[in-house]
Amino acid sequence: MQPLNGLLVISLEQAVAGPMASQRLADAGARVIKIERVGGETARHYDAVVKGTSAYFASLNRGKESAELNIKEPSDRDVLERMIATADVFIRNIAPGAAARLGLDAKYLAEKYPRLIVVDIFGYDQNSSYAKRLAYDMLIQAESGLCDVTGTPEEPVKVGVSAADLSTGIAAYSAVLEALLERGISGKGKAIEIRMFDVMAELMTVPLLHYDYAGKIPKRVGLAHTVIAPYGKFSCKDGDIILVCQQHSEWLRFCEGVLQMPDLPQDKRFISNADRVANLEPLFEIIGKVCATLTRAEITKRLDAWKLPWANVSTLPDLSAHPALRRIDISLEGDQTATLPASPVRDDIKSRRVPGTGEHTEALRKEFGPSASS
Repeated sequence: MQPLNGLLVISLEQAVAGPMASQRLADAGARVIKIERVGGETARHYDAVVKGTSAYFASLNRGKESAELNIKEPSDRDVLERMIATADVFIRNIAPGAAARLGLDAKYLAEKYPRLIVVDIFGYDQNSSYAKRLAYDMLIQAESGLCDVTGTPEEPVKVGVSAADLSTGIAAYSAVLEALLERGISGKGKAIEIRMFDVMAELMTVPLLHYDYAGKIPKRVGLAHTVIAPYGKFSCKDGDIILVCQQHSEWLRFCEGVLQMPDLPQDKRFISNADRVANLEPLFEIIGKVCATLTRAEITKRLDAWKLPWANVSTLPDLSAHPALRRIDISLEGDQTATLPASPVRDDIKSRRVPGTGEHTEALRKEFGPSASS
């Protein structure tokens, strides 16, 4: 069963955040029509690594129809308006003020189409002094403080994927689902604003609370943790491993079964988690010395025997061959095929089409053009 089957979503989208939201809706069964500028939207042109298709575009646009429209032209604007008139959801992630300049501001749409759910994705609160700022993923990661808590003591870094964009898309998807439930009760649509900065600020809540209420700025600690120990990367004879003890019982088992130092938890430096965090250097030195005497197979055997958590420090080749990685098939322009990581929320999706630029334009013009209502 596809829960959103029968719903129509029009998405005036580009890049990552909007496409992430609409792809989730498409995966759930909604019909998604992607409106692209003439020549194709931004993400189509980032690269061509997936057999001629951009990796970003391939990853975020499965299961959609593509209409190439110049919405500044009256005829194409009329097609778009006819689409909106029959839609359940209208998503926009375009430049601040662009929707209003097109005469498609949320207030106008709410009055004309009272059941329509309108989603605007912005960088910042539109009532703030940042309202008109452009907001790319890296800019929001930096502005929100995420980079300040990510990296090494010497160097702040950005997260290696589009964390701000992707998280914003998921937030928009969640907001649409809530609005659909609300409409089922009230019969009315609503206008929703999702702001990338808000999304990342919420993810920054824990370090922000440490600063606001304890006056502490968490240190950048690489693969370690600012408030949990032991937690981090350790080197064995033949490679690295991630070791974590989040529970006190795990710490006791770790000392007895892995380190084979059952008296270590009585050391006053390591009794509580707070003690261990305060004495991170000697703690890591002790663990590191034990790990250095063992192979990864030897230490993981101990960890598994004592039911303790651990992880590999995977490379991209490791991920590509990972036994837990589920994939789905996609078809691309030119009869090409590829695979993507499967949806984390739907197991029933086995294959999808990623549309070519404007692949459905003519069919959609016929469906939603003036002749459709005659």
